[in-house]
Amino acid sequence: MPDSSSPTNFRQFRRELLGSQEAVCPMHPNPILHEIWQLYNVSDSLDLLAEQHPLVSDALIGISGSVRNTATLLEVVVAMKMPLLSGLDPANA
Repeated sequence: MPDSSSPTNFRQFRRELLGSQEAVCPMHPNPILHEIWQLYNVSDSLDLLAEQHPLVSDALIGISGSVRNTATLLEVVVAMKMPLLSGLDPANA
């Protein structure tokens, strides 16, 4: 059994465990959209902290931008790779 402590090994282990099940039963996008929403909230929180802590504001703003960019990229991946269900609005998921 592979060591599941590293991300690469965990992905490989998951691939071996699930096999082709992922193609047969695609994941519902709601859990991912929820995580995207969480990432946007983290970014907003870091922006607020940057306003309150001038000594580290540049670093917090940079990290906030990276988190927001990651959320946006993930949102694009979901939109392109996962079938959207009728009536699903990613902004409100």
